[in-house]
Amino acid sequence: MQIVVIDGQGGGMGRSIVERLKAALPEAEIIAVGTNALATSNMMKGGTSAGATGENAVVYNCARADVIVGPLGIILPNAMYGEVSQRMALEVSNCSADRVFLIPAVKRHVHIIGIQDKTISQYIEEAVEEIKKYCAGKLSV
Repeated sequence: MQIVVIDGQGGGMGRSIVERLKAALPEAEIIAVGTNALATSNMMKGGTSAGATGENAVVYNCARADVIVGPLGIILPNAMYGEVSQRMALEVSNCSADRVFLIPAVKRHVHIIGIQDKTISQYIEEAVEEIKKYCAGKLSV
């Protein structure tokens, strides 16, 4: 099972996701893909199998992932102060991964109706539990 974690800015959310996924699914191959080198480096410190940076890394790894996880901004062009290009957002949105798990960490002008008032940490924990359930179902088939 190949899980691609995508993040930008400083990669703090991505690192938290990586650390929790590594603990929950030690057999999974977790790949960190950052929109910048700092984000990739920080996520890799969480214990990934590999890491890559930039638009082409997003395109390449989205095409090979079983699961993709990251902040909601990875499907919004110009999110993360412009770090998410239109091509990155398109590739994540149109990828052939079995599942894309998005964590609602959107600021500014995007308001998602129905989102509960939770901390980022709570959303990450919920995402990890959902990924764990999904992977368990895929491995038992």
